[in-house]
Amino acid sequence: MRRLKAHIRASTVFAAFTFLGVATVLPTDAQAFEIFGMKFFEGEEETPVSDPVAYSLKFSAGADDDLTGTLQEASALYTDQKNPVSGDLGLVIKARDDRERLLAALYEQARYGAVVTVEVAGTEIDQLPAVPMFPHDRPVPVTVTVDPGPVFTVKTVNLTGDAAKFNPDDYGLAPGSEARSNVVVLAAGKMVEDLEAEGRPLAKLTQRELIANHDDNTVTLTIGAEGGPVADIGDVKIVGSKTVKEDFIRDWSRLNKGQRYSPQDVKDASERLRKLGVFSSINITKSDRLDKTGKLPMAIQLSDGKQRYFGGGVQFSSIDGLGVQGYWGHRNLFGGAESIKISGSVSRIGGSFDYRELDYNFSVLFSKPAAFSQITTFNTGVIASQVQPDSYRAKTLSAFANVAFDLSRIDTVTGGFDVTWNETEDVFGTGQYLIASTPVSWLRDASDEPLDPTTGYKFNLKAQPSYEINDGLPFSSFEGSVSGYYPFGQEDDVVFAGKFSMGTLLGVGDISEIPAVRRFYAGGGGSVRGFGYQEISPRNDDGDALGGRSYMLTSFEARVKVTDKFGVVPFLDVGTVGRQLYPDFSDLRAGLGIGIRYATPFGPIRLDFAVPLNRYDDGSRFGIYAGIGQSF
Repeated sequence: MRRLKAHIRASTVFAAFTFLGVATVLPTDAQAFEIFGMKFFEGEEETPVSDPVAYSLKFSAGADDDLTGTLQEASALYTDQKNPVSGDLGLVIKARDDRERLLAALYEQARYGAVVTVEVAGTEIDQLPAVPMFPHDRPVPVTVTVDPGPVFTVKTVNLTGDAAKFNPDDYGLAPGSEARSNVVVLAAGKMVEDLEAEGRPLAKLTQRELIANHDDNTVTLTIGAEGGPVADIGDVKIVGSKTVKEDFIRDWSRLNKGQRYSPQDVKDASERLRKLGVFSSINITKSDRLDKTGKLPMAIQLSDGKQRYFGGGVQFSSIDGLGVQGYWGHRNLFGGAESIKISGSVSRIGGSFDYRELDYNFSVLFSKPAAFSQITTFNTGVIASQVQPDSYRAKTLSAFANVAFDLSRIDTVTGGFDVTWNETEDVFGTGQYLIASTPVSWLRDASDEPLDPTTGYKFNLKAQPSYEINDGLPFSSFEGSVSGYYPFGQEDDVVFAGKFSMGTLLGVGDISEIPAVRRFYAGGGGSVRGFGYQEISPRNDDGDALGGRSYMLTSFEARVKVTDKFGVVPFLDVGTVGRQLYPDFSDLRAGLGIGIRYATPFGPIRLDFAVPLNRYDDGSRFGIYAGIGQSF
């Protein structure tokens, strides 16, 4: 049996960029590159400007650094000062627009007594002629002077109509609080949303008024709203799709005629349809009036997207050599968003010249939404693989089928069966296994975003009762994990994240009775970073990894947003794998590291570097991991 090798997998970072849609384009000047259609480190492109006029800017805010920075970000004159404008009139228009921008930014800071003065070539913009002409022997001087004035606070809030039942304190409008204009706008909109949440689809804002009293620097607010009648959903019209059946779209949206209207149900329907990947655009609208029966007509407007896709990728590891993968898929086989994906991969190319020493994976996966009811999805597939981590060599052929039940917006229960043939060569020798299993799981996802959660929690519980047919051995595995996310800071620019996982194997007298692929290991990007993949394990006297019957893992991260695009993440991972039904923590391993995140529309790109705090002899010295989305 091969002994444990040191894992120095710095080059595996390239593996993160080997899936659908990856295209790397290097321009001739080698200053920018493109991934997933997004350009990174790209300089500003020069746009030709007719009759270019350059200007110089003097910006004075007379405020604290934070407010000055906010005003500078809001000022187009400030952010664009290196770029010429089109003509003298264009400069004046830009200056006038800038005054409005700055006043709006000041109102958002509750500065209703603010005065913004903008001068161009020494003349206040309101005093300039209709067709101005400036000398162009040098940049035209522009001066922006801001007197921010005092901060105004809320004195009185008058809620009228159906909004009268709300408490202003619940909407950030407590007496004495800063009367920021954006808070007032959001509060009024939230009151209308809360009326809609009562099943009142025609709720609307009737009044939103702010009166500033400059004698005592306070404001009086008046917000009025009309809820309208409570109504059920009426006819739901399907518009736009040419390839997906209307009945399926209506069923999968779960906007059923006769059910009470709920704006949350509408959001959930849009998200469910989006996740199918069949449509390029989705818009769910409601009528502005009820029908003759008092119900609300609605419409789902769709545009079909590309339904066939294919892709491939290449990855490289300094330990395992080259890997290639490819796949083909169809998202709408029979008009009901039935999906199929066929994929295959080969890895360890170059690490060995014997095809028997390579790793292979081939799979065919099929999914049918709304298979038996509106809340069910049927999944089935066949997976064949040959894998050779350091602790064992395994060939596996598995067929499975299951049904997922969407019990609620956040709860999904999945149950099914699978049959797996496995041949394993490890420290215990070579064995063949035929295992029938009935896996079940419950997932509760109460987080706000699947790939970049900032608040809420996730809970996952899995059980896999199994029966090894050749030896007549029943056994079961049970695993559970919980993760939570807590935002911190004035703008939630720090998110504290934590995860805890445990698992155990029951019904196993000797660990060698089941294949290595069903035993527990830890280490790698999904568990304790800094250690090699499956490096953490109970070992025999020769140092060979045996796999365990139980495990415990925990991770802590501080996700710090540095800019809108970049963030840093210090983290600590701790884990152990035990020989008994529960971990005894006699071999506790920890990894410490830091990562960077780059925000993209499809989730953050993740790059983590970690070192083991108590590594094995001749074990990993560090690990580098990359992927899409947060680590958990």
